[in-house]
Amino acid sequence: MPKPFPAEFRRDVVAVARKREAPMRQIAKDFGISESCLNRWLQQADVEDGVRPGATKEESAELRELKKRNRVLEQENEILRRAAAFFAKDNRPKMMYPLVRDLAAEDIPVAVTCRVLGFSKQAFYKWRANPVSQRDWEDAHLINTAIDVHEDDPAFGYRFIADELAALGHVAGENRVARLCSLQRIYSVFSKKRGLNRTAGPPVHDDLVERDFTAAAPNVLWLTDITEHPTGEGKLYLCAIKDVFSNRIVGYSMDSRMKASLAVAALRNAVALRSPAGTIVHSDRGSQFRSRKFVRALHEYGLVGSMGRVGACGDNAAMESFFALLQRNVLDRQRWATRDQLRLAIVTWIERTYHRRRRQRRLGRMTPVEIELLFHEPVALAA
Repeated sequence: MPKPFPAEFRRDVVAVARKREAPMRQIAKDFGISESCLNRWLQQADVEDGVRPGATKEESAELRELKKRNRVLEQENEILRRAAAFFAKDNRPKMMYPLVRDLAAEDIPVAVTCRVLGFSKQAFYKWRANPVSQRDWEDAHLINTAIDVHEDDPAFGYRFIADELAALGHVAGENRVARLCSLQRIYSVFSKKRGLNRTAGPPVHDDLVERDFTAAAPNVLWLTDITEHPTGEGKLYLCAIKDVFSNRIVGYSMDSRMKASLAVAALRNAVALRSPAGTIVHSDRGSQFRSRKFVRALHEYGLVGSMGRVGACGDNAAMESFFALLQRNVLDRQRWATRDQLRLAIVTWIERTYHRRRRQRRLGRMTPVEIELLFHEPVALAA
């Protein structure tokens, strides 16, 4: 880039040119400049002397300074606007350095941003050299694992998540897990805190049943749901699966906690006993049936998921009727001291009474076992 001519040299050339003792082309050639450059210098000199209108050198410098100041003010306003939006997020960040980095990518100088936000450039550059501390790195791993645990079973709150993290080999106190879960808004679907989990989760399957609880053969349509009953030791949860064709309970599982693994265990037991293919498994929109574990199990066994609407008991009425029958005949008959005592009573009533002794008008006054035997006999004879 060529260096500018000294101001004194320019003044001398202009003074010689104004005398008009030689043509402009000759004067320019004598001083080693172009004719256009000489004309430009003369015009600027006339402006400076007030001979012709235009911005003087001092006015141009002042204008440049004002433009520069205006640009800095615009940058400061943009920094304050972005900072207000940055800190208005639900998950308030711990530091402002990411904002400085984002603004620097948009050509806003780091020095200006740091001055407006009130910290030093050295602090920012130190963070940029090592943006993730060991503590933040460990928290990120804990949060990822907690999200996976919660997605597998949305009923888990921070206490159950802390237990699962410990079982997976992560060292973290319960208070730390509670803080991270609160930061990421990981709450149990049964949380009673105001403003949390007020809406049901989205369905993971379409409603393929639409309250048509009929089937032409076994293993065409299954219904499933979970019920609970208190005992002297605490609640016992039952997940049962019913075949619509015969009303037979083809699979069930009981546990002291209502987790996704309870529904998966009931489904696994049903598949082991019936070996279905393409069976529709219909449920309500409970968190256990929306969990990743249950959805994976459906895909693994080649089953088709179906899910009713929120708050519509009629969408799974045939399963609710079985639980109402169980409530009258077993659960409410007496007070149960232990879970094992209630468990044996439920198993005995299902296998001995409901399947083999209790006749149902819907089945032509036959039992579930009899109606399935009657269906399979013609199939065996035809084979």
